[in-house]
Amino acid sequence: MYDEGFPEAIMKLKQEGKKFAIATVIRTEGSSVAKPGFKALVQGDRIIHGNLGGSCPESVIIEESQKVLETGKPKIFKVHMEKTTDSLTALIKNRNDDDIYVETFCGGSIEVYLEPYTPTDRLVIIGQGGRDEVENQLLKFGKLAGFRTLVVDPLPNLDEKPDELISDLGFKLDSLDILPTDFVVILTKGDNDIPALETVAKHKPSYTGIMASRKRFKNDVEILKERGISEAFLKSVHSPIGIDIGAVTPSEIALSIISEIIKEKRKAF
Repeated sequence: MYDEGFPEAIMKLKQEGKKFAIATVIRTEGSSVAKPGFKALVQGDRIIHGNLGGSCPESVIIEESQKVLETGKPKIFKVHMEKTTDSLTALIKNRNDDDIYVETFCGGSIEVYLEPYTPTDRLVIIGQGGRDEVENQLLKFGKLAGFRTLVVDPLPNLDEKPDELISDLGFKLDSLDILPTDFVVILTKGDNDIPALETVAKHKPSYTGIMASRKRFKNDVEILKERGISEAFLKSVHSPIGIDIGAVTPSEIALSIISEIIKEKRKAF
């Protein structure tokens, strides 16, 4: 069953960096309201678009969707709706990996294919323009660690090609699209720290770090407070940036930064 709004709903979730699962009915038996081709988008603990034939199987499918999002693996299973007048909601009676039996007033059974979507974490590097060995090494380590990479730099001089490169914004970053799942490193190293931090503050990514001396960052914070940037965001900014490993060389500094990012990423699990 084709739903014109379905692709747009998927695109919106991807642009927002959200995790979701697509549930598709592939086979039905008995008196099930659902038909093959029924689809739904499951995000969190609810269906946000589409339908799977009513409330009877949906709570079970939502629960299974949360599991496939944890494992990252698709799944096919059957929901057997054992008709009873005693249960107005789907109560799980028995289950195994492939079959779930629920007591409900609906009856029938449906076979469902669940496909999880988990966005690849993105490393966003905001550079100062020109050659920067820390920027180069951080891009390299980010790619090795499995991040999608976006470099925002008015004059990029890079040894490796990032997945995305934005060089036409200068330091007017208002239109920069940062996702809640992004990990942002600011390497502007001067007056452009302020516009970079202001832009990032609007989007509240998973991680924000800035390379700055304690004195300069303290001054940045005072200016940003006067401009209305929340204290909660400013406290969340990692500065000094990176894990303290006594880093000196650009490679060591970049390694300390990516290590800190991975550490913060794992805290979410």
